[in-house]
Amino acid sequence: MPSSAQTLPPSDEGGGKTVGFDGGRDMKSYNRNNIPLAKKLRKDMTPWERKLWYMFLRAYPVRFQRQKAIGNYITDFYCAKAKLVIELDGGGHYVDTKAEQDKKRTEELESMNLSVLRICNADIDRNFRGVCELIDLQVKKSLPQS
Repeated sequence: MPSSAQTLPPSDEGGGKTVGFDGGRDMKSYNRNNIPLAKKLRKDMTPWERKLWYMFLRAYPVRFQRQKAIGNYITDFYCAKAKLVIELDGGGHYVDTKAEQDKKRTEELESMNLSVLRICNADIDRNFRGVCELIDLQVKKSLPQS
């Protein structure tokens, strides 16, 4: 659900970025300084990230990456083929300042031609099957039609 906003390159704040080519897919630029933190976050996943990863995304037929650096952000989950970012939101994401930061983050990711799917941690707890069905539907909708 990319917005119609003008596409702008990611901010160069915080250091060097790298851009590459990965076999025909659109490899996104990223801030190299975020890689150590992304690796740490992969080791220290929240219970909700762990559940979604090990019970669904890890074995999903279209490849997902966890704690993927894109632009100046580290996304919770990323599917390059579907151009889909999945962000899991805990209670702290619903306070005004964090909600505003999340909105800006979503807009910047959408400006990179990505769709962003925000999922509440409570939905992982209460409606896991529905969350998985929503992700599956979004991936299938985003994939190029053959």
